[in-house]
Amino acid sequence: MTERLLRLLLDAAGGAPPPADGVVEVWAAPTGPVDAVLAFTAHHVVAAAVDPDLVAARLPDGDLSAPMGPAFLGWLGDRLGSRPGSLDVVLAAGGLGGSPPLELTPGVDLDRHERVARALRYRSDLQVWTAEGDAGVLCSGGGWPAAARWRSRSTRPGATVASGGRWRRPPGT
Repeated sequence: MTERLLRLLLDAAGGAPPPADGVVEVWAAPTGPVDAVLAFTAHHVVAAAVDPDLVAARLPDGDLSAPMGPAFLGWLGDRLGSRPGSLDVVLAAGGLGGSPPLELTPGVDLDRHERVARALRYRSDLQVWTAEGDAGVLCSGGGWPAAARWRSRSTRPGATVASGGRWRRPPGT
């Protein structure tokens, strides 16, 4: 990930998202196997190896939903020689440190779990934990973004398993 892209995400997580100005910026592609289109309130960033003039020509003026729409994402995928994946939401919260409110055990023999298999396609240095009582799986790894990313599949109400990632990070990180 570029330092600029990481700074954008950290600023947004800290309560300072980009201005709601209707702008679509085109930035350099992040390192690794994933390009991205990031959507903030009335502001988008296309992080991919694509000509900004071509992006501007594909997006109707004033259409704030167009950069996340199927027509644009399909076109971008064709230009990049890939196909768009699912739309993800990034939720950010600081680390809490200490022990999570449920036991997380390092995962063993999880290569057949769908969440782990998907994470292995996009992440380096993957770490996997399982929650007590088969409540869910928690994955963390490098890749895009470079900051730790946690994904979970939980059967426990209240996203307790997903919050386990916050407990595994020091406070304020």
